[in-house]
Amino acid sequence: MKKIKKEDISQEVFDLYDDYAHNRIDRRKFVEQLSVYAVGGLTVSSLMSFIMPDYQEKIQIKADNPGLITESIEYNSPKGGGKIKGQLSRPVNNKKKLPGIIVVHENRGLNPHIADVGRRAALEGFISLAPDALTPLGGYPGNDDDGRALQSQRDRNKMLEDFIAAFQYLKTHPECDGNVGVVGFCFGGWISNMMAVKLPDLKAAVPFYGGQPEAADVPTIKAPLLLHYAGLDTRVNAGWPAYEEVLKANNIEYSAFIYPDVNHGFHNDTTPRYDEEAAKLAWKRTVEFFKEKLK
Repeated sequence: MKKIKKEDISQEVFDLYDDYAHNRIDRRKFVEQLSVYAVGGLTVSSLMSFIMPDYQEKIQIKADNPGLITESIEYNSPKGGGKIKGQLSRPVNNKKKLPGIIVVHENRGLNPHIADVGRRAALEGFISLAPDALTPLGGYPGNDDDGRALQSQRDRNKMLEDFIAAFQYLKTHPECDGNVGVVGFCFGGWISNMMAVKLPDLKAAVPFYGGQPEAADVPTIKAPLLLHYAGLDTRVNAGWPAYEEVLKANNIEYSAFIYPDVNHGFHNDTTPRYDEEAAKLAWKRTVEFFKEKLK
């Protein structure tokens, strides 16, 4: 079987995967349309294997990392889904209270990649909480297809309440100093924007390629924003100019970066949409931003 390289794949395949990953087409339609690009020694099965997430080989920080205390916790979300589970991580042998970061998953629950991102944040000197908004439906089911199907059954505003409740839980945690920010990806980027709208005491928000709030909601934002966008992500980027206009009009502190020639999901290192240079730069900026603002 021909070994596929990223440069062998046309942009149309990445766009097709984006449609599939965001429930705009179902699996049958995805496979059917993918067959158009199975040429030149490529097969549908090899394309599927290449484009889908690889969680087994890509984890950077394992759950048993000796530098961290990582555990599963449960907190109350009375306006959302009730009891919500999440991954709580912080450095070992810490002698002082730490600033906190809520890590918000994509549209498929707390999968291994986002749990990994939560642990990466903790290794940078934060106490991080990565909730699973699929908890009321049994939690992340072990694969993204079923995860997307489950998450589509939940109301997104109820899930927003779950992450707001996570903020309150972490803010009052005995190992947290009360300064809490949020970082989220895709669906989690929208959640991050909306937490900035809803929470006047949020200290910082970092949406990665996230949908924007309604213009009427933007003036309530108090938290400084660091926004990351993918240059090829026309769907999400379409809302950015209007968002920026309202941020400027209301003198809201923000920095925005559009990373050229990368796809939506460029930070996720488990799929070929990953762009190492952009991802590392965006994460470096994110960590520096949190270290500056969460104090």
